[in-house]
Amino acid sequence: MSSAEDLTVQAAGCVLWRRSPDSGELRLCLVHRPKYDDWSWPKGKLKRAEDALAGALREVAEETGCRAEPGAELPTLRYLANGRPKQVRYWAAEAVTCDFTPTDEVDQVLWLAPEEARARLTQPHDRPLIDALLASLHAPRPAGGPDRHR
Repeated sequence: MSSAEDLTVQAAGCVLWRRSPDSGELRLCLVHRPKYDDWSWPKGKLKRAEDALAGALREVAEETGCRAEPGAELPTLRYLANGRPKQVRYWAAEAVTCDFTPTDEVDQVLWLAPEEARARLTQPHDRPLIDALLASLHAPRPAGGPDRHR
């Protein structure tokens, strides 16, 4: 018996960010996919039984050449892709090291200020993730839980 979830394409990705080495300003990474001639977040389909966060970080590494440190989970996007429902789980992720090499799947990456990224993204449904990332970066950090010094 198949359920709607069985038919849904499961994918994961990251809103990859770093600070500009010159100005310290926030920069977001967009990837250009020549097959679709679009600009989007690094993401991809999960392998069978793959953990979504592990898949998101794998896709970031494959598409951008970046090793990333994951942060907060961001909203999940659901939409139709080629007539099939698709669900993409996203995380904020800080780029730690990057060594981009163009491939057939991703031929360019751009590091843009948030408003430039918002304007460059091809799909409107990708844009609210910028606000979610900014909110997660400005959220107060937990102080480490209960007081352990008693």
